[in-house]
Amino acid sequence: MPTDPTEVTAGIHDLSFATTSLCLTHEELARHTGAPVAKYHHGIGQTSMSIPTEDEDIVTLAADAAAPIVERHGSDRIRTILFATETGIDQSKAAGVYVHSLLGLSPHIRVVELKQACYGATAALQLACALVRTDPAQEVLVLASDIARYDLDSPGEATQGAAAAAMLITAAPGLLELGTPSGLFTRDIMDFWRPNYRTTALVDGKASLDAYLDAVDGAWLDYRARGGLPFEKLRTVCYHQPFTRIAHKAHRRLERAEGLTSTVQAIDEAIAPTTTYNQVIGNSYTASMYLALAALLDSDADLGGDDIGLFSYGSGSVAEFFTGRVGPAYRAHLRADAHRAQIARREPISYAAYRDLHTRALPVDGTPHEVGRRTLGRYRLAGIRDHQRQYRATRP
Repeated sequence: MPTDPTEVTAGIHDLSFATTSLCLTHEELARHTGAPVAKYHHGIGQTSMSIPTEDEDIVTLAADAAAPIVERHGSDRIRTILFATETGIDQSKAAGVYVHSLLGLSPHIRVVELKQACYGATAALQLACALVRTDPAQEVLVLASDIARYDLDSPGEATQGAAAAAMLITAAPGLLELGTPSGLFTRDIMDFWRPNYRTTALVDGKASLDAYLDAVDGAWLDYRARGGLPFEKLRTVCYHQPFTRIAHKAHRRLERAEGLTSTVQAIDEAIAPTTTYNQVIGNSYTASMYLALAALLDSDADLGGDDIGLFSYGSGSVAEFFTGRVGPAYRAHLRADAHRAQIARREPISYAAYRDLHTRALPVDGTPHEVGRRTLGRYRLAGIRDHQRQYRATRP
């Protein structure tokens, strides 16, 4: 029967993330760059970064993140998979199709890939909520998976990272009910980009920081102009975190836009619960803001019934400010132990081993290539044959 979409609540019912099997600490990085470790720990707010093994990529990470959701809820009601990434592996085939196969899902599902730098997952989330409001019986699986790579010895090197977030979008969500309106902001600027012929991104650091903060202003002003909640009604804000200190800068920017002034300590207390995962994982592009959300929900704070802000930014640039209300029984849906185990299991590697992995590349001419098993995850990239990526489960 037809349903009035305005009467249907929609949002995130479950949230799970996965990261890689290796990590490089910033202490190890500092020993070889000569930079004081405080530049990393305090300057950008990072202490380590997730590094993928050769058999880990955006598909294996996304499948690892999604599997626990399918196991908990089943897949009978999933009708759509939306895969957001800016490190795509194919110019035609959606990476989500590989995930669909690895998870053994029904063929009666649409699968689409979305791209707009780090913003793509928020576009996927909004599309998913629109689908659910139209048909509350269906569920949508949103996947955000990326591996952030910059040139060796470049300014961006210390902000690298990798992770995937999986979200089950439903009517009457248990974790976070999305609110309206959204504030939007788009500007054509070359602050960060990666042409097809490059495996590492190009970035103008100062332009990127300025563009991010300008987008905070622009999206927030649009949000308020459309009747959004006043700043003081928000418990806190989850920001996209290419490095965690930028969230503190963004929060101060919002306060200034509202004519408010807080101490550094007050801002740190508001933002710190959102940074605990990103500061040890590094930048995960499309997944970054949703790792901030996971960190906040997994924290000791009692958030039930609170409204929180979310600021999503993708270079180039597109931004959105929106809000969500935390469910009264949200703790029953959390995966805090599993998330912390994902981080704790990573094997620290030496700087030399990191550089070796960074310089390895899969063949681009179709040459058959086998990849040895190294991942600790459930799924692996086994190799390439006839220009086709081969994926395998690592356990029954």
